[in-house]
Amino acid sequence: MANKVSEYLKNANVQAFLRVIRYAEGTAGANGYRTMFTGKLFNNGYADHPRQTNCAGRLCSTAAGAYQFLSTTWDYLRLRLKLKDFSPLSQDMAAVELIREKKALDDIIAGRFESAIGKLNKTWASLPGSPYGQPVKTMAELKTQFKNYGGNTTESS
Repeated sequence: MANKVSEYLKNANVQAFLRVIRYAEGTAGANGYRTMFTGKLFNNGYADHPRQTNCAGRLCSTAAGAYQFLSTTWDYLRLRLKLKDFSPLSQDMAAVELIREKKALDDIIAGRFESAIGKLNKTWASLPGSPYGQPVKTMAELKTQFKNYGGNTTESS
């Protein structure tokens, strides 16, 4: 399974889409892979998910890393893919696996950006159409970012 996921990481549209998620989640910067919910950074290395609960107002979460994985989601993906750490590569592989499980990977590879977003907006709360009530980016903004990151869509702007 991990080998197949690694192959998907070589696809330009997959790379661009991963960057879009990081952009939307607020983890596109140099420290994105070390960012926790609320923007706090973990400093305990990449051996494992930091497993810290951070709160902003009434919202509390263990979300961490470039793709803001909850610790429970990370544990599932780590076992499924036999990941040895929480390194940037492992985080990228886990994100691709989530995308694959939500049946959006073929859409991304084929350039069906809006279709992929529609399948993933319950996984990442910052994507347009997310039902969680958190701030979201617009479809137009994300599609522009996707293209800026080297992604190609089959949809008209």
